[in-house]
Amino acid sequence: MRRILVTSALPYANGQIHLGHLVETIQTDIWVRFQKLKGHECLYFCADDTHGTPVMIRARQEGISPETLVERIHAEHLSDFQGFHIGFDNYYTTNSPENRLLSEEVYLNNRQAGNIRVSTVRQAYCEWDQMFLPDRFIRGNCPTCGAEDQYGDACEVCSGSHSPLDLKNPRCSLCGDTPVERDSEHYFFRLTAFETFLKEWIRSGAVQPEMANKLDEWFEAGLQDWDISRDGPYFGFEIPDAPGKYFYVWLDAPIGYMASCWEWCKRHGRDFDAIWRRDDLMEVYHFIGKDILYFHTLFWPATLRGAGFRTPTAVYTHGFLTVNGQKMSKSRGTFITARRYLELLDPEYLRYYYAAKLTARVDDLDLNLDDFILRVNSDLVGKVVNIASRSAGFIHKRFAGRLAENYPHDDGLHDQFVAAGEEIAAHYDAREFSKAMRAIMNLADLANRFVEAKAPWNLAKDPAKSDELRDTCTVAINLFRILMIYLQPVLPQLAEKCRDFLQLPPFGWESRLQPLYGQTIREFAHMMARVDPKKVESLVETVAPVVPPAFAAKPVVAKPATPAAAPVASPSVVTPSPAPPLGEPLDIETFGQVDLRVAKILAAEPVDGADKLLRLTLDVGELGHKTVFAGIRAAYAPETLPGRLTVLVANLKPRKMRFGVSEGMVLAAGSGGDQLFLLTPDLGAAPGMRIR
Repeated sequence: MRRILVTSALPYANGQIHLGHLVETIQTDIWVRFQKLKGHECLYFCADDTHGTPVMIRARQEGISPETLVERIHAEHLSDFQGFHIGFDNYYTTNSPENRLLSEEVYLNNRQAGNIRVSTVRQAYCEWDQMFLPDRFIRGNCPTCGAEDQYGDACEVCSGSHSPLDLKNPRCSLCGDTPVERDSEHYFFRLTAFETFLKEWIRSGAVQPEMANKLDEWFEAGLQDWDISRDGPYFGFEIPDAPGKYFYVWLDAPIGYMASCWEWCKRHGRDFDAIWRRDDLMEVYHFIGKDILYFHTLFWPATLRGAGFRTPTAVYTHGFLTVNGQKMSKSRGTFITARRYLELLDPEYLRYYYAAKLTARVDDLDLNLDDFILRVNSDLVGKVVNIASRSAGFIHKRFAGRLAENYPHDDGLHDQFVAAGEEIAAHYDAREFSKAMRAIMNLADLANRFVEAKAPWNLAKDPAKSDELRDTCTVAINLFRILMIYLQPVLPQLAEKCRDFLQLPPFGWESRLQPLYGQTIREFAHMMARVDPKKVESLVETVAPVVPPAFAAKPVVAKPATPAAAPVASPSVVTPSPAPPLGEPLDIETFGQVDLRVAKILAAEPVDGADKLLRLTLDVGELGHKTVFAGIRAAYAPETLPGRLTVLVANLKPRKMRFGVSEGMVLAAGSGGDQLFLLTPDLGAAPGMRIR
């Protein structure tokens, strides 16, 4: 029996679980369930990643403590994961006493070993927000490839890492101001001291070959010591002996894997040290997305090594999710949350579709919604469940629910199905789920051909063929049972329905070896419905984009306004809350709650059935792309608008109308009709900048 510990990356406690997150957790859960089905001990740990400035700011905006926020998000995340049958052995939080103690131990052990140095650094500081800016609160052009609108620590285009001060044309993500540089004392982990160890560990098979090649690029560029400290205010753990300095979230986040394990060990009487301080008693695997490769394959094993803990057996990396061939998009309605999906569709549809496309490589996975409908309906309903639905009824109607007393002759089909389990198991273990699904569906085709050839519906018409009818249905039920054993890691709920239908104990991988006969089964009940295309259409058409709270309007703080003529909002299907009459004084605190942003018009098009409206697609920087319906059609030809900058009221609640979802309001001045003029910022303004 193998002893295995598995983790998936910690979702950040500042947003909802979406279908991109589920690529990883479903992949991990399938692998874990397979190992358990094989009889191995396999423990699956995860947690919410709770620390950092975004959580702190969102909590402040909501008027609650960060602790209250992360507790609420934790409950929401866990509920979503449970809805998709993700079988964590423990789902914990990084804001825990276990994580604090382990983070301090990792740091102090490395400090004692000489792996920590202190340096004064120049750091980005926002004079308006009066704070040092964390990496992810600075945007600008990548210093390596020039890609626009990149974070201060890494580029999503070229995957390079950099310092926030290296960004070209930097701006504060909170207010849009250009940050200044100030000195601050920071703590660095000497990553450069672990270069030889890391090269050996990476080439030991700990990462996929294509990821090892990617990591070679970072070695060639030269490793850099890692800044593991952040200045307050910061929601996280304070560094020992360093008042006002906090562990960077990426220091304590992966330690959350260990903390989740430790909390579980205490509840179950298990030896935590035997798992994390030795490498000969348990295998340890991390499943991650390719965007966090650097942290998990360089920083993480190095800090563990330096602190005297074991390193992972392997880190398995997967690609990104696209929807209909494109990056998930709020403006296109394809940024689909887990909760929204669960409101409409069976979670096992998605589990199967992901499994049918997942490989051991780092390829991106596309959720093509038309293919999703066809594949699930064809494979699960048309092939697998169909075998039982076309056979079980005869067993109850003609034989009181009892299968044949001996297993019938089947021309070797049962033995063929059993033998295929070796290949299928090898595919599961190697994370080649798509190959496993193809092999299983090939078996399902054989079973359906058997049923078609025997035609039990015809045998039932001839009393003299009663025994042949019972034998045929017994064979079909056995083949269905083996298929469900093979599919159980992917479809645990459907497998449970099958087990209950056949009145059997829990399945194991070896359960397939012995045929089922002389057994009374329950009356067949509906197991899985076909995917409803209308629900899939609703899934992508009615999703209301959610503005990331970390970048919403500051609650009450605003710079003094310069007196100016009040702009007139252009007609739109979205209207703000009732405002005071024109000319009535408005206090600065109330005005500060209106989030006015620079927006770039990407596209403009007429709206069928609405003579006054244009549908505008806007780039709003950090807030992503937004769709707004504006009553400016009489004043502007659609083809004249793309490329222009304008002003958007960005924090209006999205409103679904018959034309679609409108996500804000653009501002125009004038008397109406063709005498409307869009407000346009001066040259140099960038999409997403806040207007003050």
